[in-house]
Order: sequence, then structure tokens, then C-alpha cells
Amino acid sequence: MAEHENSIGASDDWYTPPALFDALGLTFDLDPCSPGPGHWVPARAIYTKADDGLSQPWAGCVFMNPPFGGRHGHVPWLQKFLAHGNGVAIVRAYTSAGWFHDLAVHAETMLFPRGKTKFIRPDGTIGTAPGHGIVLLGMGRAANEALRRSGLGLFVPLKAVIVASIRRRRPGEIGQVLEQAWQGMRSGVDLADPAGQGHSAPHRGGRVRCSVR
Repeated sequence: MAEHENSIGASDDWYTPPALFDALGLTFDLDPCSPGPGHWVPARAIYTKADDGLSQPWAGCVFMNPPFGGRHGHVPWLQKFLAHGNGVAIVRAYTSAGWFHDLAVHAETMLFPRGKTKFIRPDGTIGTAPGHGIVLLGMGRAANEALRRSGLGLFVPLKAVIVASIRRRRPGEIGQVLEQAWQGMRSGVDLADPAGQGHSAPHRGGRVRCSVR
């Protein structure tokens, strides 16, 4: 389900386009906002609206495209996602909104897809381009790496990732880390592994397990 059409509260049923999952190359442990079994979100376990995924325990790496259900209906979902700390979430790229500065900026990474993502209606038809963009929020090593390598748009490592990298460096190398952070926003440099060693890109012919942080 999703929050991404123009008419706020008109419908919760807007599905994430499959091409996004192809770009991420991940299999998630849980989709807590699933429309039901057999949906194309690559998740091993799901909660549906009837299950009330917001009140259920979450485990592993989650994919969260929250229902809107009102002007700030997504906020409790975003709070739970950040507290859980492992997975990928989609929210509106409302960078002027209070909730964005109070919550979204606490993700470890962000990815702003190019253009306006067209979501899918329950009948399979494609919605028109919404009046705003979206941002994908990353938490956990596997999710962050998938966003960085997806090629979907602008990847932004946030403070948590930069600080973690600085802590692994000697004092004289801090300037290099900050330069890599800037380059990462421009070209996708991995702060944890700037030389590209020890990581493999998602396999386009299959998916990798997302639950390892």
C-alpha cells in the first residue's frame, strides 16, 4: 500500500512498481503493509491490513510502503521503521514538512529517485505522475548498500553513516571521509568501503538476502 497520490486519504491502495525492486535486488524478510499473499513485493513474510502490521512485531529487513489514511497517517509507521532500524521505507519527499525534519532525516541513507514514481492501482493500471517525488529511506548495511548501487537516483549518506566511517579512521583521514561523503552523493561512493572491496553489486538475475546488516 502507499501514500503517494494527489488526493490525501482517498485511497491507501497504491502499489510500489516492480521495477524498483528489480533495481534494489533484495529479498526482504517482511512487508508489514502488504496488500496480500502473492503480491510482487519480494518478502518472505507479510502483514496485511487485517493483521494491523503497525501493532505486530517486526523482524529482519523490512520493506515499508505505508498506508496514508489521513494527512499524517504515515508518521506512526515511519516512527516504527526508524526504531526497528533495518530495511527500506518509501515516503513523500516533502522536505519542508515538519515530520520530514523530525523523523526522515534520522534514516541512515536516503535515495531520491529521478522523476516522479508512478505507482500501481489494484487493478494493475499505472497511476498518473503524482504532484511530488518520493524518497527511499535506508536503515542497515544491506539496505543502504542496495540503495547506493541501485542507480535509481541521488543517493545521500546521512550523519549516522558518516560518523560510523569517521570512527574507523585515524584523525588525519577525516577530511578524506568528508570528501567521500560528497562524492557519494554525486556518484555513489560507499563510505564503508570506498575502494569497492568486499562488496558485490546486486545480481540483476536474482536477489540477495537483505537481513544481514
